[in-house]
Amino acid sequence: MGQKVSPIGLRIGINKDWESTWYADKATFAANLKEDQEIRKFLKKNYASSAISKVTIERTEGKLVINIFTGKPGMIIGTKGAGIETIKKQINKLIRPVKLLVINVKEVKKIDLDATLVAESIAEQLEKRVAAKRALKQALQRVMKAGAKGCKVQIGGVIKVSDKAMSEKYMEGNLPLQTLRASIDYGTATAFTAGGTIGVKCWIYKGDILGKKKSSENKGGQE
Repeated sequence: MGQKVSPIGLRIGINKDWESTWYADKATFAANLKEDQEIRKFLKKNYASSAISKVTIERTEGKLVINIFTGKPGMIIGTKGAGIETIKKQINKLIRPVKLLVINVKEVKKIDLDATLVAESIAEQLEKRVAAKRALKQALQRVMKAGAKGCKVQIGGVIKVSDKAMSEKYMEGNLPLQTLRASIDYGTATAFTAGGTIGVKCWIYKGDILGKKKSSENKGGQE
């Protein structure tokens, strides 16, 4: 059997950062980890249409900072920041009391170069009964047109109701998965169709990083 390694996990500490940044002892580690999962689950579920790429969490003594990377920041911020206040109220119900809760909304400027958003876009089209080949090829074209040096998109599952489970993939350009200096974004999504669930994976190669990578590259703005 083949062994597969996450392109993100392989590059942590090289050109990728952890999505949760904090230190805890044995007494509080499990509680912190569960809260992080609950926060991400809440945001993904309640703001599914807001194109959320990822959620990073930072903890210090008495302070919790949540950074939301999204392609549609206006939908989360709301009118005069009302959306942020609503999110704070809901998150305060999921976590232990903290002295200060900060929520930053950061815009993903190039959504076609974000693997998670591309995968979710493909999954959304599959749920709308768009042909699988068409959805994959269109997504691949958008990614390459946006400036990527390489991209691979793959789906697996019961693609047609009358068929058995199968996989289908398309690739264009280069994708050096074993080169650690390569900046490769990886994202997954799930499409819920009449025939069953279909897993979607996307790899995007943006080029080599020779210096230290900043976690906010290609993503800016803060509210």
